[in-house]
Amino acid sequence: MKRTLQSLMLGSCLALTQGCVATSNSFTLTADLPPDFAYVASVYYVPAKGQTCTVPTADNLAPQFNREWRTKYRPDAQIEIRRTRKGCELVIDYVELEINATYGPDRSDFGREYAQVSVRTELPEAVKGTFNAAGESEFSGQCQWLFRTIGPNRYITKILDCKKTDASGERLKSRPFAAYTLDELPGKTVKMKIKLADEERPGWGDTWVKVPGGWKRCMGKGFDDQRAYCNGNYKDFSTFRMPDGRSCTIYPGCTEDKEVTP
Repeated sequence: MKRTLQSLMLGSCLALTQGCVATSNSFTLTADLPPDFAYVASVYYVPAKGQTCTVPTADNLAPQFNREWRTKYRPDAQIEIRRTRKGCELVIDYVELEINATYGPDRSDFGREYAQVSVRTELPEAVKGTFNAAGESEFSGQCQWLFRTIGPNRYITKILDCKKTDASGERLKSRPFAAYTLDELPGKTVKMKIKLADEERPGWGDTWVKVPGGWKRCMGKGFDDQRAYCNGNYKDFSTFRMPDGRSCTIYPGCTEDKEVTP
């Protein structure tokens, strides 16, 4: 029976009296997410540096973690760093992270965004992620719900917008992202930490009006007007339907208020 690369390395270490540490071929990916959030990780591999071989996509499919995120979600995933397919040595290239978040009872009531962990042989110090003494590294982001209405009954639907944050918590223009080198990943832990913005905002401008306690939906030309821009009319508003079916006039509190400030 053939012995794996890891078992051979471990056996070599046991044969020595000192100065040997088994080398891991994986790292732990984990996430700290808001309630009703989950991630799906897809891991992509390319031939290692110096390799001249190629592997057909059918033989190099990206492993997925948390594919059934609605029912079998686990925050920790063990990501293999190197593997061999069709005799070709492959190394991890990047991990694509789907960030999924639910906001209503229907299966379609969810938003999706993306983040990425990139892996390279070498990286500039300014780009490369860092690990603490415990072998842990963290990259951060903030997600915000953007709300809009669809259909003649103007049902609320939401778009998930996620951006990377810096050390001070400031939102940047890019999506959540981190990069590491191949030789620093074995045995380490990479954590994606995502916070949810306290307030939601309209999906685009001049469709809702800010009022005390929330937002009112401009009527536009009528319920058949799907875009329904305000166009200076801040007096005529429409009802809309919440994800749970309630008919409301103010979002998100569903409570009427008389004072309107365009």
